[in-house]
Amino acid sequence: MQADKFNKTMALQKATVDAGIERANQERSVIVLLTGDGKGKTTSGFGMIFRALGYGQKVAVVQFIKGTQASGEELLLRDSFPAVPLVQMGTGFTWDTQNFTADQAAAWRTWQAAAAMLKDPALDVLLLDELTYMFAYKFLNEAEVLDALRQRSPQLSVIITGRGGGTPLRELADTVSEVKNVKHAYDNGIKARAGVDY
Repeated sequence: MQADKFNKTMALQKATVDAGIERANQERSVIVLLTGDGKGKTTSGFGMIFRALGYGQKVAVVQFIKGTQASGEELLLRDSFPAVPLVQMGTGFTWDTQNFTADQAAAWRTWQAAAAMLKDPALDVLLLDELTYMFAYKFLNEAEVLDALRQRSPQLSVIITGRGGGTPLRELADTVSEVKNVKHAYDNGIKARAGVDY
């Protein structure tokens, strides 16, 4: 009896999935926004970068905010895929720098590199890590960035990470995934761990 119920459920699920695949007939690049207050947005973005590398695609990474302490993702990218462009703002967290003018200038320089990559016809996937903070802190002009995203090379898919992002970015993105924070070890006094947290 249980097997019959399971088989009927799976048959219905297959019909639903097949119908969805049939409807999804557009072939084009996408913008993916990974947001929310939970852990794992950058790691998910890098996962997509490594997936694209597995298919032999051309990828690049631009990191806003981060860059003073190497992460495991960065180390793997630099050691195993040294030809992959990696640009970092390099200032670290804004609560450490506490310098709006210097951080804004660093964000602008970093954005110039990202803007050039958005026009690169050789790239397939671009990760813009922690870009959303550039809007929240008013380091970059949101309208200008969104316009550049709209006018990117036609084949280029873009992954954007960071909390928030605002309504205009959410509306522009083709896929929006929100990572929810249910519980975090740090809140209970547990130190960040290499390989798990960075």
